[in-house]
Amino acid sequence: MLQTADGELPLNASFTIEEGQFLAIYGNSGAGKTTLLRILAGLTQADKTHIEVANEIWDDSQNKFHLSVQNRSIGFVFQDYALFPNLTVKENLEFALQKNDNSKIVSELIELMELQSLQNCKPQNLSGGQKQRVALARAIVRKPKILLLDEPLSALDDEMRFKLQDYILKIHQKYKLTTLMISHSIPEIFKLSDKVIILDKGKIIKEETPGNVFSEEKISSKFKLTGEIISITKSDIIYVVQVLSGNNIVKVIATEDEIQNFRVGQKVLVASKAFNPIIQVIS
Repeated sequence: MLQTADGELPLNASFTIEEGQFLAIYGNSGAGKTTLLRILAGLTQADKTHIEVANEIWDDSQNKFHLSVQNRSIGFVFQDYALFPNLTVKENLEFALQKNDNSKIVSELIELMELQSLQNCKPQNLSGGQKQRVALARAIVRKPKILLLDEPLSALDDEMRFKLQDYILKIHQKYKLTTLMISHSIPEIFKLSDKVIILDKGKIIKEETPGNVFSEEKISSKFKLTGEIISITKSDIIYVVQVLSGNNIVKVIATEDEIQNFRVGQKVLVASKAFNPIIQVIS
């Protein structure tokens, strides 16, 4: 049961995620997002649960089976980093190794996450972004079957958040992880995920690609607005630039020459000119 402002609500969610997929979980506070991740991790037990990962049963309430947290192949990254303050960066990563794990992955991750100059530092001497890079690296030391991210970038400023998004995407692709991430940022979801589920009061109300879930089909013929580029995709010989303005997504056609000036995360002005929208970079 979920404890919400409206009282107790049941969490009733059933979904399938393919191996190697990046799934985003979106919804209002109290919708059940964190509870869902905790159930997958084995940190919270539900009354009726069935979780199967790569033909291995993790939870089966009907047969009273619950695989312990320690025996689940997961990496979990929280909002508050959860690093060991008395250990250095390298020691935090080494601590996550199991007895028979190859220790070479620690050096590999330190290089991949660009932590070489920080590996002998302790967490109190790191910035928020640096701590989160360490937390991400530590979560995948054991090459987990599933990586769980509970709003890992919510406390960071925009510039650092964009950089950390790149790191997340890089490790997801390099280690072929299956990743589930809670996020309130629609641009972040567009940039990182293949699929998104929308949770509302403990139930999944939408489950599709980010474009199908969030895009508005109707676009006003005359407008002027500012927003943030959330995706740039090629369609035949032209490009479609999607701009998030408030809660609306506007699609603008651009040429190959025009998109050279654009990047995801950039603030832009979108304006209509004789029913032909144009897009301009703003400072």
